[in-house]
Amino acid sequence: MELIGNALTLSELVAYNEGSVVSKTLIDKKVGTVTMFSFGAGQGLSEHTVPYDAFVQIVDGEAEVTINGEKHTVTAGQIIIMPATIPHELKAIKPFKMLLVMIRS
Repeated sequence: MELIGNALTLSELVAYNEGSVVSKTLIDKKVGTVTMFSFGAGQGLSEHTVPYDAFVQIVDGEAEVTINGEKHTVTAGQIIIMPATIPHELKAIKPFKMLLVMIRS
């Protein structure tokens, strides 16, 4: 499937794979990245930090996003911004898909 110049449905860009995290990079430029992810139930990304703000839009399902120790439940259609240099982690309460936008500046 050609990404550039075509109308696409976000939720169809990555499939669920039970017990796994799946990712597909949509844009990878010096100034930033756009990546789609799917997380099977119970899967996640352990606590980490990055030097850039990260914009996350939940496309499907439900995630628990912890930022600096504070837990947030984020569901389909909602966004959350994870600030640069602050510890954060994500976990699938239910299988979920997210769009991650990271601007490197």
